[in-house]
Amino acid sequence: MTVHVFYRDAIHFTPDDPARWDTPTVRAHDDGRVIERTLRLDPPAGRVRILARVTTHPIPKDEQSVHDKWDRAGNVQLVPRDGPPIEIVKFVTAYGGETEHVIDVSQLAPLLRGECKFRGFVDTWVSPAWRMDFSLTFEPVAEESRPDWMEEWADEDPGPPSWVIPLVYEPEFTHEKELAGGLSASVEVPEGTTRVLVQYLVSGHCTDGRDADEFVSKENVLFVDGSEVHRFRPWRADCREFRDVNPYCRRWFDGSWSADFSRSGWCPGDAVRPVVVDVTDTMTPGPHEFRCSVTNIRPKDDSGYGYWRVSAYLVGWSGREDPPGP
Repeated sequence: MTVHVFYRDAIHFTPDDPARWDTPTVRAHDDGRVIERTLRLDPPAGRVRILARVTTHPIPKDEQSVHDKWDRAGNVQLVPRDGPPIEIVKFVTAYGGETEHVIDVSQLAPLLRGECKFRGFVDTWVSPAWRMDFSLTFEPVAEESRPDWMEEWADEDPGPPSWVIPLVYEPEFTHEKELAGGLSASVEVPEGTTRVLVQYLVSGHCTDGRDADEFVSKENVLFVDGSEVHRFRPWRADCREFRDVNPYCRRWFDGSWSADFSRSGWCPGDAVRPVVVDVTDTMTPGPHEFRCSVTNIRPKDDSGYGYWRVSAYLVGWSGREDPPGP
């Protein structure tokens, strides 16, 4: 079963006419940079694997160029009834190239049913810019099958999750916001919960394309109730592998290409995968405080500043063997 949420829907920056490319089912916000659709999902009964597929198509300007040649941060969000948006797929476009990402998002099964509101976003500043496709495929799986997203951490398959709780969504986490206390959320872990994971999605950027926080590694730290539970440096050193999908990236005097440079957790033309942290021992049933912090974010100066795009949510299991009904 495949549900097509967006298909060739336009994303652009047109402050004077953001609704220029609206359709009967898809509406634009944020001057055209965000598209939104609400629809009902009725997944098949039983356990399913959920594959999210997002494609960004650059809009041609003429036979040799496109309107938006830059790498742009983007995502597809699920907007829950309560709490901040959840990033279903987080990505950065290529330098003017078409890209497609297929991500296993089976952990979001408790929310991907019934009436759902979706948003597609590309951080563009030109018009026209991009067209977006987004679909969800629900595939029945055998009970013993382990979803792709569990491979790195799970010793055994715990079964489908029982609940998902959004924590934070911040598209511009700056030095000033860090000084003000970082990003935090109060959360109530349901009674009967036996396992809890944090799914943390993050990428570092800068407004002037130089140095921190895009090209300088910075520590990200996660806390539960004031105690550190995870510390790491988001970093991608494999961006050279995506040169083929970056047709408009710049070549520098030393022979290097812009798309090749290592970056803080992302590469032009690729998706950003979540960092999964098991917090079962610290997030027992009851109230808790989650906080995330980025060390030494570059403050504002005459040239620009560093910032981070951060989101996080909890996934929990209560020992229930069967997923909830539609």
